[in-house]
Amino acid sequence: MNTTFAKNVKLKKMRKMCFVKRLFVTLFLTLITCTATAQKGSITGTIVDENNFYLPGATVLISSLNKGATTDFDGKFSMLSIPAGTYQIQIAFLGYEDLKQEVTVVENQTTTLFITMKPKSVTLNEVELISYGLSGQAKALNTQKNNINITNVVSTDQIGKFPDANIGDAVKRISGVTMQVDQGEARNIIVRGLSPQLNSVTLNGSRIPSAEGDNRNVQMDLIPSDMIQTIELTKAVTPDMDGDALGGSINLVTATAPQQFRLSSTLGSGISFITNKRILNGSLLIGDRTKDKKLGWMVAASINDTDFGSDNIEAEWTDEFEYYTGVDDVNGDPILEEVPVNPYTKAFETRKYLVQRVRRSFSANLDYQINPNHNLYLKSMYNWRDDRENRYRTSYEMLDAEDMEAGDFTITNGIPSRFPAEIAKETKGGIDNNRNKNRRLEDQRMQNYSLGGKHFLGKVKTDWMVSYAKASEERKNERYAKYETEYTVLNDFSDNKFPMLYAENPADATAFDAFEFDEITEEYQYTEEDDVNFFTHFELPASLFGTSNGTIKLGARGRFKKKSRDNNFFEYDLESAYPTMNLTGLKDLSDDDFLAGDKYNLGGYIDANWLGDLTLVNGESVPSEFLRANFNVTENVWAGYVMTTQNITDKLQTLVGVRVEATDLKATGNQIEDEDDLVGTVTKENAYTNVLPGVHFKYAPNNNTVFRLAWTNTLARPNYVDLIPTIDIVSSDEEIFIGNPNLKATTSMNFDLIGEYYFKSVGLLSGGLFYKKINDFVYQYQAETTSDALGNGTTGYRVYQPLNGDDATILGAEFAFQRQLDFLPGFAKNFSFYLNYTFLTSKATGIRNEDGEERDDLDLPNTAPNLLNASLGYANKFFNARFSANFSDAYIDEIGGNSFEDRYYDQQLFLDFNIGISLSKKLSLYGELKNITNQPLRYYQSVRSRTQQAEFYGQRLTFGLKYDLY
Repeated sequence: MNTTFAKNVKLKKMRKMCFVKRLFVTLFLTLITCTATAQKGSITGTIVDENNFYLPGATVLISSLNKGATTDFDGKFSMLSIPAGTYQIQIAFLGYEDLKQEVTVVENQTTTLFITMKPKSVTLNEVELISYGLSGQAKALNTQKNNINITNVVSTDQIGKFPDANIGDAVKRISGVTMQVDQGEARNIIVRGLSPQLNSVTLNGSRIPSAEGDNRNVQMDLIPSDMIQTIELTKAVTPDMDGDALGGSINLVTATAPQQFRLSSTLGSGISFITNKRILNGSLLIGDRTKDKKLGWMVAASINDTDFGSDNIEAEWTDEFEYYTGVDDVNGDPILEEVPVNPYTKAFETRKYLVQRVRRSFSANLDYQINPNHNLYLKSMYNWRDDRENRYRTSYEMLDAEDMEAGDFTITNGIPSRFPAEIAKETKGGIDNNRNKNRRLEDQRMQNYSLGGKHFLGKVKTDWMVSYAKASEERKNERYAKYETEYTVLNDFSDNKFPMLYAENPADATAFDAFEFDEITEEYQYTEEDDVNFFTHFELPASLFGTSNGTIKLGARGRFKKKSRDNNFFEYDLESAYPTMNLTGLKDLSDDDFLAGDKYNLGGYIDANWLGDLTLVNGESVPSEFLRANFNVTENVWAGYVMTTQNITDKLQTLVGVRVEATDLKATGNQIEDEDDLVGTVTKENAYTNVLPGVHFKYAPNNNTVFRLAWTNTLARPNYVDLIPTIDIVSSDEEIFIGNPNLKATTSMNFDLIGEYYFKSVGLLSGGLFYKKINDFVYQYQAETTSDALGNGTTGYRVYQPLNGDDATILGAEFAFQRQLDFLPGFAKNFSFYLNYTFLTSKATGIRNEDGEERDDLDLPNTAPNLLNASLGYANKFFNARFSANFSDAYIDEIGGNSFEDRYYDQQLFLDFNIGISLSKKLSLYGELKNITNQPLRYYQSVRSRTQQAEFYGQRLTFGLKYDLY
């Protein structure tokens, strides 16, 4: 590190510390001033429904003072600085009867209320209609309606209406959201077309760390849906929220202690049709509160054990073809002849995955009401997922040009239809013990512990939280066995969506004595991320427009992150013992019902049980497999904000504020030569500060209509692996991989406009527009070197390095409708309809191809132009059913060196169905069928007809019992 750079980093740190010190001094002086002038009383309360479940989003109003409040996710509200006296408060909640209650406020005291509301029926043409199953929808819509900023809220009851085992599958139902899947389950969230790493995910307001080694993605499939009470997606963040939420911020809220004893449980089973093996699931939630209502507790546990798999085909396409003329030049190098060809499959694979996924989750929450002014809480969650996997892979790859001569191949209609190839049979597994069970075991864990409090200090309302979170992924004793041979293959190019290479002589495919030993390996991987967080907020009454409902809020946050990856890789020479594949244990998958198509015959493989039983000793380390992957990163973020919420009129509300985030980064990576030679480690530091102002307007011309307008600024920090200052020269592949610690954070200026109409019978009609102006987005640059500047003999090598693009824009529109169709006659009034649609268009500039020329034909990666969710449901007192659809359009996923190499994520349409039957008030049956149409995960290269990967999962059926005592 040069002296100037070090001085700049030190200067930035000093400025940041001065900012933080000034911020805390301001907070302290504000707190002292406000508590010293406290002369009035306060009101706090809890609002519940007829079953003592909390009602979030209820409005509480003292009309004589023009002062109001809204309940939080725990049904609690507070109003400070109320003059002593007797008032009538009005409580409203969508779908429930309005309520009025008298309350007396005493000077310098806090009055505590407990309010129970009752659902209302709707009368049409003098006929009373009763809405079934709408309580969860009402809770979500009330919260969404009363938020000043633009949000989407989903409650636990709504989650239960869909067949979603993990929280990722539940989130994909939200407007503007699509998910990237892993083994058929939603894993990575894309909000408004922005990549998973550009969105933030929190648990009860505390950031969830990521166990992914090369990005910031939070694995949404790690958390069971039945452990979450509410999902809140914020699309226009406020200054009191983390600023690194370019697309949006998802907050997962766990259940809190109930007002009375509650016991809830599920027990179920099912079948995964791709393997015809069982599914087991169960959950338990139990909670209560002491007689004096001060101490509440709740514990919950969940388990889901699924034995499933996937059938996969993959292809690599090229538009170049060369062969050896049989003549060498004066230097002894082969002279190659180039033949013009149409795009064709150069390499092809079939893959069979067999997976057991066991997802466990545990949660324990406590809260203690010291007195009406002081409350403490402790929330914890531990998620543990085991993924056991076997993979059986056959790969075909055309021989290098210098190994093919004129008589070795055939070209038909401009496409190589016959050519010599290298064929490999490979099995992935693990050791034979109680944990691995002869499979690769991926052990992922995420834990989060939060301690916080909410306090009234005179006129000041304050809350704070400190938390510790950790995510880890460990893969021990991951084994691979690979044998290879060569023979001539035929290229079936009759349908590019289902490409295939296969043996010209069928006997070659089963001649296992011709498959020679290539490698047996065992690897170890461990990634972990530790997060320590704290925040504190102070809020006090402050009216700037002559109304009584304004506030000023300010606060600070610190987030301290450490992330590391420590991998290793060993190779074992067993060629003398097992020189050919026929001498190993074999497993025949010829009769397997391969979902990609009957024409694909998998054949025989090395048995994973044989691989697991091997005693592997004296392995040789292979640094090229892990040196570039290993790193250490520390990232510290200090933030402070100030904002004010004001009622300009009784119908117009505004929020104005600014947030400042200061980031310190230190990254250490390896400097490598010739793949295996560790030259040393390289450490780089970086520091930067972002100022993020924001303005929100909310206009409510009547009780059922809301318009919102927002201008916000957000950022996204680069992926850790991109920041690692590593240099890896892979001479065998003529490739160079370079990190970039000088990457800038991606920033975005956002504009949002939305209108919402809330039906009295519980429902929503909304439409809106949004625009994002993004600067310094990160993409993977590919080019060829023109000199030996990166090392001797590296001219012509392909270089890969993450770079900042110039800018990008996203313009989108959103539409949502949900309602019970209670205006229909007879039984039809029990139908309900749910629909949301998002349209996106984007443009990216500053992306350069392999020749250094700027490309002008690209959308911003991961921006799906069309997203749609729809469901039709029916519910009466004893029965409910729902048919749901989730569609996401195709989008560019990875930018290649040119347009021919670009990779696209294909469109997806998932269809699901679920039913529920009430056996009694407490006991019910449920059934769920997922992925009815066997929708595959599919990537294509350049054009949609050119399959690069297609992975099929089949259907899953689950059924069981639910018991709820309250």
